[in-house]
Amino acid sequence: MSEQRKVSAKDGAATRRYRPGYELVAEQLLGYIGEQDLHPGDRLPTEAGLAEILGTSRNVTREAVKVLAALGRLSVRRGAGIFVAESPGGLADDHLTHFQPTSMEHVLMLLDYRTLIESETARRAAGQATPIEVRDIRDGAERSLEAGRGGDADAFAAADKLFHDAVGVAAHNVFLRSSVANVRRLAAQSDVLLFHGDTPGSLEVAGRQHLAIAEAIASGDPDRAAELMNEHIATTRHQFERRIRDRLFNVTPHADAPGTSGPSDGVGPTVTTPPATSAS
Repeated sequence: MSEQRKVSAKDGAATRRYRPGYELVAEQLLGYIGEQDLHPGDRLPTEAGLAEILGTSRNVTREAVKVLAALGRLSVRRGAGIFVAESPGGLADDHLTHFQPTSMEHVLMLLDYRTLIESETARRAAGQATPIEVRDIRDGAERSLEAGRGGDADAFAAADKLFHDAVGVAAHNVFLRSSVANVRRLAAQSDVLLFHGDTPGSLEVAGRQHLAIAEAIASGDPDRAAELMNEHIATTRHQFERRIRDRLFNVTPHADAPGTSGPSDGVGPTVTTPPATSAS
């Protein structure tokens, strides 16, 4: 946990990219929840107690707790303590309490599930979308492409959500729609902790893929819509695989990380909400 990844640049030259101390501790904290087999509603030790358990400073631990609370993994109740958050989707989601957003195995399982769910959702949307729903899908796709061309990750993230939510609505199946929302909520956790606001790939390419899917749905071509959605998620899968491998095999010490001889706090900018995500 006291190491960071070294990311390869497009021209093949290696560039060092530092991970904030709180991000590393957030990853450790999720591992601790899994190791202790904690479930929604279970109480965690205090910030001071967690800092001692994880071998880091209290300030870094506080920032890690803020990040995980913003991601919906922890619940901080004033005067009561820190708890594993209840699953917003209900009891069925309690099995996902131990999802590890930076684990290759977990992320690949999640993307495999996302491929199954979202390809079928796109297929059904192509056969059932109303004109208004087609308009909403196109609107989200066009906004994402515009944001991608401008390199605006925040605007892209908002448009990306609009697009995928609109496809879910157009499938006319509340269970598929809920599944899409839940799987993207988990994917967003990986996006924040793996990419930390970086652009994992070309946002313009993702926007173009959105638009192609929107056109297939508008033309009423279920097979084509499903095929394009599969390709779209495969692109995201390659981005995540590359980033996780970078973290596993290309690492370098970080002075601010727990267990190293850097500043005692190791706190980056205060984080109260997750950085804008860019996974599509």
